[in-house]
Amino acid sequence: MEAAFSSSQCSYSYEEYKETADWLMTQTEKRPKVAIICGSGLGGLAELLDDKIIFPYKDIPRFPTSTVQGHAGQLVFGKLQGCECVCMQGRFHFYEGYNIHTVTYPVRVFFLLGVEILIVTNAAGGLNDSYSVGDIMLIKDHINMPGFAGQNPLCGHNEKRFGERFPCMSDAYDRELRVLARQAAEEEGCDSFLQEGVYCMLAGPTYETIAECKALQKLGADAVGMSTVPEVVVARHCGLRVLGLSLITNKVVTDYDSTERANHEEVLRTTDKRAKDLQRLVRDLVSKL
Repeated sequence: MEAAFSSSQCSYSYEEYKETADWLMTQTEKRPKVAIICGSGLGGLAELLDDKIIFPYKDIPRFPTSTVQGHAGQLVFGKLQGCECVCMQGRFHFYEGYNIHTVTYPVRVFFLLGVEILIVTNAAGGLNDSYSVGDIMLIKDHINMPGFAGQNPLCGHNEKRFGERFPCMSDAYDRELRVLARQAAEEEGCDSFLQEGVYCMLAGPTYETIAECKALQKLGADAVGMSTVPEVVVARHCGLRVLGLSLITNKVVTDYDSTERANHEEVLRTTDKRAKDLQRLVRDLVSKL
């Protein structure tokens, strides 16, 4: 089926989201309460699910498709610790050429499926000098750089069936879920490399310049990446509770004399080393919901 890929399309109607949700509900009797969006190299989270039913994105009406290495491009329904979940193995990014409404399309579909909690994961660069490669950062807040430039997924007509015109973002990342995540990290032996901080989204696909990294540090960002924030904004608009987790896959370069260079292969290598720990943390967390 044809994927929704159009840089000129401004937004989707309620009926279009519903068409996708209704199709999925005719294909499976599973009704997930938790949705998990997997970042680069983190698709293994979906392998934790029992009784899996898998839908390639290309087969889902109006669904976009992933084009980035480390993103498998399929929707996986199943149970995790007895909890009905749906897992996105691969997300969509602004830099792939998708507009901001297409990037966030799945979140409103999840809402129509009955999802109540969204767990978002990503690979991120560490801006905080105290962070180490391999740390997991609980996101407590974000800086929406594309939003500063007018690229907010809520721009345009407000569909009241999804949410109110001016949603609050000061509580975007659920405090109770962060407490449960810290408990899960302690139980799974991950607390020694668990951080909590502010995630900043840039549009990408270029990695940040040294000057940009220094500016982001002054703004109070602890980690930087190219995703997550648009999905969180739409999730909160729909009233979903959100937990965000960033895997620190590289330290940003802030020294002009440094010979280090950020690259996607390093991101995937680090992700592969720490993915099992992140999976255990998420599994324990879901068991507490």
